[in-house]
Amino acid sequence: MKILHTADWHLGKKLDFISRIDEQREVLQEICELADQQQVDLVVVAGDLFDTFNPPVDATELLYNTLKRLTANGTRPVIAIAGNHDSPDRIDSPDPLARACGIIFIGYPHAEIKPFTMNDDFQITRSDKGFIEIKLKHIEYPVRILTTAYANELRLKQFLGIENKGEQLNEVLKCNWKNLADKYCDNTGVNILTAHLYMLQRGGEILEEPEGEKPIKIGNADIVYTDAIPSQIQYTALGHLHRFQFIKGHINPVVYSSSPLSYSFSEAGQEKKVIIVNTKPNEQASVEAIPLRSGKQLRRMTFDNVDQAVAWLHENPYTLVELTMISDTFMSSSDLKRIHEAHDGIVHIIPIVKNNISDKVTSDNKELNQNIHSLFGDYFKSKYGQEPNDEIKSLFNEVLTYSKDWEE
Repeated sequence: MKILHTADWHLGKKLDFISRIDEQREVLQEICELADQQQVDLVVVAGDLFDTFNPPVDATELLYNTLKRLTANGTRPVIAIAGNHDSPDRIDSPDPLARACGIIFIGYPHAEIKPFTMNDDFQITRSDKGFIEIKLKHIEYPVRILTTAYANELRLKQFLGIENKGEQLNEVLKCNWKNLADKYCDNTGVNILTAHLYMLQRGGEILEEPEGEKPIKIGNADIVYTDAIPSQIQYTALGHLHRFQFIKGHINPVVYSSSPLSYSFSEAGQEKKVIIVNTKPNEQASVEAIPLRSGKQLRRMTFDNVDQAVAWLHENPYTLVELTMISDTFMSSSDLKRIHEAHDGIVHIIPIVKNNISDKVTSDNKELNQNIHSLFGDYFKSKYGQEPNDEIKSLFNEVLTYSKDWEE
């Protein structure tokens, strides 16, 4: 059996003011093509389908169109669970129509999916809270899947009976998973687990959550350890951390597949991947990580020369850039204009003035009875070591005018 594991699509996400929807369209098209080329039997999307509880229309359309295509006209089951960015109600809402296409949405932890048959191509033969068993027409053995969508404190209490997640989360999940595995996961089928959570090896290195990500881990209260995974599980498909990585501490692979695109500059340089899992009953799964090529690279670049910066920007148009400019004085408006005209993917420009402490105006010689323009000039010089240029003075005048209009 071949399984494709992906996660953390974050559809609708922007990088500051820049939309990523076209890149997301491209990379999801690539994932669909890989699923067909690899002739996978099952697709698992391990949470954070959207970036917000109320995603834009184009993100919603992209999700449904992509998942439908991944089903290969209803012949291949696709399982998509909710992550911490997703509204579980929104994930569950299209369920009747989704099931008719071969898509299995799981919005809440402990969700129970009613058995159904999909055009004789596959059927859910058994189900329980947090568990489904699927039988595919062309494979003689079933696949059993333990599912744990993301759970906040309210859902933990409502669905798992957890009052104090700091003390109970790991133990309750361990107990639930073990009970399900002991009941359903013998060695006559393929047994996997998918979850959206923060998982570590006990005693292992603390992994950083993605920059800008809604954090799951608060101290150690929300950590789930790999020793909670039942021994019967042959592969664990995780979502939440955006870097591809194996988590140690279990006899079989426990994997974060990575997000399909780099979503913050802390992810600059990461190679994004999808995972192809090959497995059969009572054997260890083999894992192939396939790099994704679509989408713009995120680059953090530093220059101390405007000409060099402009030349690099012209040579690297298909990128999103965080640009640090080091100079002896504050950058002029003409230099900033040259840089912006050289590239349409500049997200941030970070100016660093090397001698910004020279010629500071000290508090001893400040005349506080000056007019506001002179006071602003003194402040700017004390902050940046030079007089404000005409563009900055003009912006300051606009702020003053706006403030007066607001007061009136």
